[in-house]
Amino acid sequence: GRTMEKIRLIESEDDIRRCYDVMHELRTHLSVDEFVSQVGRQVDRQGYKLACLEDAGDVAAVAGFRFIEMLAWGRAMYVDDLVTAARARSKGYGGRLFDWLVELAKKEGCAQFHLDSGVQRHGAHRFYLQKRMDITSYHFVMNLTD
Repeated sequence: GRTMEKIRLIESEDDIRRCYDVMHELRTHLSVDEFVSQVGRQVDRQGYKLACLEDAGDVAAVAGFRFIEMLAWGRAMYVDDLVTAARARSKGYGGRLFDWLVELAKKEGCAQFHLDSGVQRHGAHRFYLQKRMDITSYHFVMNLTD
């Protein structure tokens, strides 16, 4: 049951490494070593934070996020990554991690909570709409490498 569940911020390299298998389901292009070093850089230089939901010590869901301030939004939490392990879907883990992030954003004085989701991820969109998020913009991208 839920008594074995814990959501916490990740700080050590060992814990970052433990989050890799779940994060890799969303960010499939990263090897474990690339993941560990890139998370380290993002933490050091960009205020990136990693949180995980563990059930009985097993990482079931992972979120990467940061606090940002923009003229358009004021102070906001921006969620880079949010993923539940395929083996652990439909148990409410993603919802509880999402709710934890929203509460943290409120506690940290954020006016808004933002994330981007690929246009093809319809299941994720149903989830975000159920969580009372609105679709408010188009996100434009230009690739600068071939």
